[in-house]
Amino acid sequence: MKRNNLLTLILLTVSLAVSAQKTTQELVINTQKPGAVIQPTMYGIFFEDINFAADGGLYAELVKNRSFEFPQALQGWKSAGNVTVREDGPFERNPHYVRLADPGHAHKRTMLENEGFFGIGIQKGKAYRFSVWARVPNGTPAKIRVELVNLLRTAHGNMYFNQEKVTIDSKEWKKYTVTMNAKEDCEKAVLRIFLEGTETVDLEHVSLFPTDTWMGHENGMRKDLAQALADLKPGVFRFPGGCIVEGSELATRYQWKNSVGPVENRPLNQNRWQYTFPHRFYADYYQSYGLGFYEYFLLSEEIGSEPLPILSVGLACQYQNDDLSAHQPVDQLDEYVQDALDLIEFANGSTDTKWGKLRADMGHPKPFNLKFLGIGNEQWGPEYPERLEVFVKALRQKHPEIKLVGSSGPSASGEQFDYLWPEMNRLGADLVDEHYYQPEEFFLKSADRYDNYSRKGAKVFAGEYACHEKGKGWNHYHAALMEAAFMTGLERNADVVHMATYAPLFAHVEGWQWRPDMIWYDNTRVARTCSYYVQQLYSLYKGTNVLPLTMNGKPVIGAEGQDGLYATACLDKDKELIYIKVVNVTEEALSVPITLKEKKKKGGTADREVKCIRFSCTNPDAENTVDEPDKIKPQEHQFSITGNTLQARIPAESFTIYVISSK
Repeated sequence: MKRNNLLTLILLTVSLAVSAQKTTQELVINTQKPGAVIQPTMYGIFFEDINFAADGGLYAELVKNRSFEFPQALQGWKSAGNVTVREDGPFERNPHYVRLADPGHAHKRTMLENEGFFGIGIQKGKAYRFSVWARVPNGTPAKIRVELVNLLRTAHGNMYFNQEKVTIDSKEWKKYTVTMNAKEDCEKAVLRIFLEGTETVDLEHVSLFPTDTWMGHENGMRKDLAQALADLKPGVFRFPGGCIVEGSELATRYQWKNSVGPVENRPLNQNRWQYTFPHRFYADYYQSYGLGFYEYFLLSEEIGSEPLPILSVGLACQYQNDDLSAHQPVDQLDEYVQDALDLIEFANGSTDTKWGKLRADMGHPKPFNLKFLGIGNEQWGPEYPERLEVFVKALRQKHPEIKLVGSSGPSASGEQFDYLWPEMNRLGADLVDEHYYQPEEFFLKSADRYDNYSRKGAKVFAGEYACHEKGKGWNHYHAALMEAAFMTGLERNADVVHMATYAPLFAHVEGWQWRPDMIWYDNTRVARTCSYYVQQLYSLYKGTNVLPLTMNGKPVIGAEGQDGLYATACLDKDKELIYIKVVNVTEEALSVPITLKEKKKKGGTADREVKCIRFSCTNPDAENTVDEPDKIKPQEHQFSITGNTLQARIPAESFTIYVISSK
């Protein structure tokens, strides 16, 4: 009896194991007929200053309102003693500064305190460069004391953990710098500046940077966030954003000319995302322009991506402006068109041109080799193409080498989408920017979205997309899996899709307006989300050419009837490798024979090494956070196969990449 029970248990176990690895039709990859070229720009990044992505994020400046130009001049600051704000400073576009004077009593102090962006993050053992433009109006040398203070410290004694003194010795405005070496970690420090003595001191452009920025640039990027971008190996870098390009009104649109030149003289701009969502309202959200077009171009170059700047077409944000009077009239676009022409000169012009010389003066004599330019963000209606046409005529005449990017509007389908695509082709746009923030059903059903697109006319730039599951606004694993499934269709249709960028890119854990986002961070830590790793895997293993792929003799499109499998294959001619991407969206493991259709070889069959990169998680709602940044990461292992068939086991709800030699 016991023996029979044991046999029954064994048979049941075997049965469950077999059912847990359901066998599907065979995948066949034709390696002899490389197909469409996969553009180097295929997978990239989209940057917008939303969620404190620039000031308080990628831009490494730690002082908020450093030039006292916020509408409330001391917003972000606390003051004590005799502090006044004046507006006849040394920088034309940033005229405000503060005067620290005698408090009038021996036991009082004149002091400024800056709160930073949700506090100032300081890390033990690292150096921080404090700088300030200052003068002593009376000509008598004076001193200021600079402190980094830990307001959270509970131990007795002084709260400051760094202190330096700076002597201001000139009646003329001059820049003073001192380095502070952090003696402890603190995520919520503040910067304090005390007047020492009674002599009056004027201060302007108060700044605090880590000395260890990305590539060591003085006006640099936060190193860990820039490194996360570099690790994506992006082919294209779109900037400075989406809606901020338009502005809530034209006066607050992003103007690239304000973002270049000496950083001390770049004017403040209101951020369109400051008040967009009342439930996520940040009254202190402005753009310092410290992270400007020069820095964007330089970062693009350093991470190996093609720069794709986006400029205003003369339309303010149409979500916020129904009245056409809010927009620039079609017959008054000369200034806007000239901005586009001047930008090309700034990026590519010789050093004997006005804007090329400015680029050289900023430290980059060589051209940035700009190839792409977008005009307008996600505008709609006839008012968009009639304005775009003015730009197209001027740019085609003077710069036919520049590829132009137009827009299909804010939606993935519908009346405006259907209207704008023919208009973009009529105007001769090289690429059309499509946006879709959609639920999981869209991504599952849209892997064949581009299979039936016309192969003529403009190409597709999937410029903003992300899976937004209902009721789940965080970056959980399942949403990333849906994106991985959808992206098989982008790659398979590489003859139509030339660029794709997930959006938004960055979000501060204490300052977000929109989610999900690809990279989350606080003042000292960073978390690469599941969506980040999906984007990275596609970028690292994109190949040079699509390879024909069939399941049971039919093209793989990830539609119903293909066992919940989404797949694509490509060849990397340069590395002589084949990349096979397989996404299983079902709740059961699948056994998938993958056969490489190759030329017959003489001399028998040799073993082939296979690298397997697997991204999986048993909890679909799990996510990476700044507290658990490595919770879900791709895993690699290697094995060998004999012959040209790989007996693949694809776990439930997983994304797998196989790398095999094409020799």
